[in-house]
Amino acid sequence: MVKSMTGFGRYETTGSGYRASVEIKSVNHRYCDLNIKQPKKFSAFENDIRNIVKQYATRGKIDVFISYEDYSESAFDVRYNPSVAKGYMEAIKRASEEFGIETCINSSMLVKFPDVITLEEAGKDAGEGFNIIQDAVHKACVQFVQTREREGIDLYNDIKAKLADIKELTKQIEERSPQIVAEYRQKLVEKVAELTSGTKIDEGILATEIIVFADKICVDEETVRLRSHIANMEHTMSEDRPVGRKLDFIAQEMNREANTILSKANDAMLSGLAVDLKTGIEKIREQIQNIE
Repeated sequence: MVKSMTGFGRYETTGSGYRASVEIKSVNHRYCDLNIKQPKKFSAFENDIRNIVKQYATRGKIDVFISYEDYSESAFDVRYNPSVAKGYMEAIKRASEEFGIETCINSSMLVKFPDVITLEEAGKDAGEGFNIIQDAVHKACVQFVQTREREGIDLYNDIKAKLADIKELTKQIEERSPQIVAEYRQKLVEKVAELTSGTKIDEGILATEIIVFADKICVDEETVRLRSHIANMEHTMSEDRPVGRKLDFIAQEMNREANTILSKANDAMLSGLAVDLKTGIEKIREQIQNIE
C-alpha cells in the first residue's frame, strides 16, 4: 500500500495525578530525519522512543512532541543547597567588612538567592512516567500512519490516472511512427519524380533511403521499454512496503525513454506527443516525491 510521507497523529491521556500527550507530524524528506522534543526527565529513554516511531515510518522529516505533567504530591522535591547558601553568606560578610556596611539579612532573604532552594522533579517517577509515554507514542503513531495511508490512497489514484494518460500517449506514438515513414516515402517519390521529370525510380535505392530514415526515427525499443516501466510502476505501487525510492528510479527510467523519443522525433505531431509524454512523467515524479 502506498503511503504518503505527510502525516499527523496525536494522543492524549490523563490519569490520577498526571496528563501526557504525544504529537507526531511529518513532511517529505529523502531519509528518516527524526526529531524528538520531550521533558528532560525522559532523556534517557530517547532511543526507545526513536525505535518505536521507526516501527511505523521509514522516511520523512518527523517531529515528535511529548509533554508530561505530574500533579501528584511526590512529583517534585524541594531541596536546600547548604554549600550555595554558605557561599552567599561568606560573600556578603566580606563585602560588609570591606565597605563597612551593616549586614541585614535573614533566612527569608537568603533562600531567595538563586539555587539556594531548588525545585526538582522526583527521579523515581521517570520510569513509571515513561511507561505512560511509551503507550501514548504507540497510539499517536497509529493515528499518524492512518493519515499517511489516507493520503497515500489519493496519491495512488492520481498516479494511476496519470499512468493511463502515459499509456495512451505511448499508443499514439506507436501508431504515428509508421505513418511518418509512409509519408516520407511518398514525399521522396514525389520529389524525385519532380526532379527527374517522371523518370522511373530505382526501387532498391528508394528502399535503402527509406530504411535508413526509418532506422533513425524508429522508437519501437523505447516504447516497449516504456510500457515495461509502466507495468513495473503499477506492480510496485501494490507492494506492501515503502516503495517511494523505487518508484522514483522507475520514473527516471521512463523519463530517459521519453527523452530518446523526443530526440528521434522528425515530425511535429510526434514531437508534440513526446513533449506531452515528458510532461506527464514529470507530474508523476512530483507526486512520487510525496511517497514513503
